[in-house]
Amino acid sequence: MLNNSAKIAGLGYYVPKKVLTNADLEKMVDTSDEWITSRTGIKERRMADDNETTADLAVKAAINALENADMAVEELELIIVATATPNHLMPSTATIVQRIINATNAVAFDISAACSGFIFAMNIAHQFVATGTYKNALVIGAETMTKFIDFTDRNTCVLFGDGAGAALLTRCDSGDGILGSYIKSDGKNFITIPAGGSAQPASQKTVDERSHYIQMTGRDVYKFGVRIVPGAVTSVLEKCDLTIDDVYKFIFHQANVRIVDAVCSKLNIDPEKSYVNLQRYGNTSAASIPIALNEAINEKAIKKGDIVVLIGFGAGMTWGATAIKI
Repeated sequence: MLNNSAKIAGLGYYVPKKVLTNADLEKMVDTSDEWITSRTGIKERRMADDNETTADLAVKAAINALENADMAVEELELIIVATATPNHLMPSTATIVQRIINATNAVAFDISAACSGFIFAMNIAHQFVATGTYKNALVIGAETMTKFIDFTDRNTCVLFGDGAGAALLTRCDSGDGILGSYIKSDGKNFITIPAGGSAQPASQKTVDERSHYIQMTGRDVYKFGVRIVPGAVTSVLEKCDLTIDDVYKFIFHQANVRIVDAVCSKLNIDPEKSYVNLQRYGNTSAASIPIALNEAINEKAIKKGDIVVLIGFGAGMTWGATAIKI
């Protein structure tokens, strides 16, 4: 048991300017606004420009978080970037962010847990900060999902968008800030980018087979989310000795409004206690939770002192939840 914890001292986010609406997708693939909205709740998503990278989005979110915390970049000691869409297989996207913002006193690395990435990265950063190994940590979830989407596949191209969100953690007393976390994985393979790694190095064959794009079995992902997320919520609440009534707001990974609704129904959570913004951004993977947290606070849907539970699930399969006193 740690005697100290970590609190959010600053938040920031960034989404690309380009908006890709359901109407735009109707012109690109055999789909419709009604079909997309009824099955996902998504109306539009943001799309990075050709010359805009995951690191570029992460940098803008990072700068906003540092400014929000009123912290100089020289004070920063740790940078963790959660992403499934890195700039390169190497070096890490985090080290690129470090170089661009000139965080010369920080150590930087990436983690890969897909849509659960921000939850996993927060958990890792919490350990470093609460134990005093580092005084602070910048946790970033950043993705350019549209660069890895097959826009001839109507089952995936309607789902994803681009963006980045960041949280700056600093040390605090136990019982404040991060109250507890729960993370898990099971090795199931419902979402994947088959080629580009050591299993299928890039070749003309992998390009011709379009194996560098995201592939997923949507029905399995839906069933997985509805089955596993309630347990993650229950586990983190039990760990923190909290009840659903103690939580002011739940922020689920913004994947599909039907999953959010089904989970709320299973747990008897009032839908008003769930913050949803996926209608504007689609599924931004590791960026979805920090973007939603940023917007909820900016809109005063969450205020200082509120207890919030963040819940993610994604490729791996991975899942987890974190309870925070804002």
